[in-house]
Amino acid sequence: MVRGVAASIEEGHHLLVQAGTGTGKSLGYLVPAMAHAVESGQRVVVSTATLALQRQILIKDAPLAARAVEAVTGARPDVALLKGWQNYLCRHRLQGGYPDQDEGTLFDADQALARPRTGKGAQAGLGEQVLRLRQWAASTDTGDRDDLVPGVSDRAWAQASVSRAECLGGACPLKAECFAEAARAAAGQADVVVTNHAMLGIVAAGNPGVLPEHEVLIVDEAHDLAERVRSQGTVVLSAGSVARTAATARKHAAVLVADLEAAGQELQLVLAELADGRLEDGLPPALGQSLAVLEAAARQVAADVREQGRAKGSGLDAGGLALARTAIADLVDALERMVSDSVAQGRDVAWIERPRMGAEPPRLLLAPIEVAGSVATGLLAERTAVLTSATLALGGGFEPMARALGLTLSEQRWEGLDVGSPFDYPRQGILYVAAHLPRPGAGISEAALDEMLALAEASGGGMLGLFSSRRAAQEAAEVLRGATSLPVYAQGEDSLPALVEAFAADDAACLVGTLSLWQGVDVPGRTCRLVVMDRIPFPRPDDPVAQARTDAVVAGGGNGFMSVSAAHAALLLAQGAGRLIRRGDDRGVVAVLDSRLRTARYAGFLTRSMPALWPTTDPAVVRGALARLAGAG
Repeated sequence: MVRGVAASIEEGHHLLVQAGTGTGKSLGYLVPAMAHAVESGQRVVVSTATLALQRQILIKDAPLAARAVEAVTGARPDVALLKGWQNYLCRHRLQGGYPDQDEGTLFDADQALARPRTGKGAQAGLGEQVLRLRQWAASTDTGDRDDLVPGVSDRAWAQASVSRAECLGGACPLKAECFAEAARAAAGQADVVVTNHAMLGIVAAGNPGVLPEHEVLIVDEAHDLAERVRSQGTVVLSAGSVARTAATARKHAAVLVADLEAAGQELQLVLAELADGRLEDGLPPALGQSLAVLEAAARQVAADVREQGRAKGSGLDAGGLALARTAIADLVDALERMVSDSVAQGRDVAWIERPRMGAEPPRLLLAPIEVAGSVATGLLAERTAVLTSATLALGGGFEPMARALGLTLSEQRWEGLDVGSPFDYPRQGILYVAAHLPRPGAGISEAALDEMLALAEASGGGMLGLFSSRRAAQEAAEVLRGATSLPVYAQGEDSLPALVEAFAADDAACLVGTLSLWQGVDVPGRTCRLVVMDRIPFPRPDDPVAQARTDAVVAGGGNGFMSVSAAHAALLLAQGAGRLIRRGDDRGVVAVLDSRLRTARYAGFLTRSMPALWPTTDPAVVRGALARLAGAG
């Protein structure tokens, strides 16, 4: 891998590197990238999808690689961390420079993409949490939210941070003490900058200035990049978000918002008449007209807010004006895209949804159908990119992932490299497909639950259950609790880190959940000796983005099912199966309770994407192997 990365950077071509668990891929790209940075003076940006990997790189891998590079080159590379503006504490806000933020003031898209916060620190009262933030502000060197342990709730953090657009910039009296500015200044001087995929999504959306100039981009956990970029490009609109924006503008900018409020109320009436799901023929006329009226009203409010900002002696608080300006600008940006012809031209897909099973009012969403073009132009152009993950070769080849990540659209050539794995998968694990079970229907069948129970009993626990729906996971937990004395932990009953920690501490425990558990759970050893998946994780049939992507592939003459649904399932199967073997002495079984993985025409494509475990469909063989593993403990 080191040789491949070094050649890619030197020759200027893009590289996809599949590096299995245990390969040490962070060192595989850090060492050649750091050596290139100190020898050429060209900056390298490294992006990760998860906080866990970001911290591992900063605390463990980067210092080790930097020492090695210094020993050879005589120069020690400087490494800096760079996150989005709202990840840093704002001293001015904490000292009262901004008015308190009303609940839900930020635009809905920001709330939808926010990372949920858990833990005891977030359970204290709001005042107590803000007091602790003030005390922390006096001692922290970074102001980075993730350095605060225990953490605080999103609501408390909102009282201590601002977005980049809300920042007062040069007008801030505490600019010299700004943590976000300090992080950006450090990144501008560093040889290697470590960031995250959300930042890459902002760049891909046409905002390159959020990252310092760089000639080499390394994307770790690259299998997640396209979805992160798509999430960053998704906008959400509801009558509630319009009302909150209007209230913010009226309160903090003292402008008239009656027309905006009326347009928001009209939007609610129009959305209420529409059914959930994709708007396949584009926006209905009534909705289009409502959005046009709403856009005009929002633009007028935005102009009035700007005028208030320019007025002398208005007596308005600068921080409050910044909040109002940002809120209305977000709304205008969303509406501008929604009333454009992006849906008609096949660039975006629009749909209606009612969150929480219809318990909340309807909202309109708009998302890019494909992000390969924006990745190619925004992230890959005029630089060398190395994209790596344990799961990049879908169906045994790199072409599907290369298309999804824009490599096939880039002017530079690309190569794929599979550096293998240190693990002996056929000897360490079994892939069991329950071929005797009926084809899955709606929900999880009694036969599948019985099969899962038999496997868990044979194993004596140690089961990670990966389910396609929350309901299926709940049913599985109920069956396990009713029929066994095994400790059973279920997603949603506590924070995910707490559940994983409890599971890892007891080799008789079972942990069941949905998509959050399919990726990122790292529990080596005999604690996780059985991974059960209830079905092939295809996208939901009513998923608007998957539908639109499939239609686009078919319109271009391709196979929509294989390009979208099968590729999505292959990636998740590979990620899910990857939870089993985490080190050289791990042993166990991956059980897929879906006969289609044996019988369907696409089964070979899916299994070639998974680790090369020893395959069987014989339940007696698998139960015997699990019983021996249980006895060995």
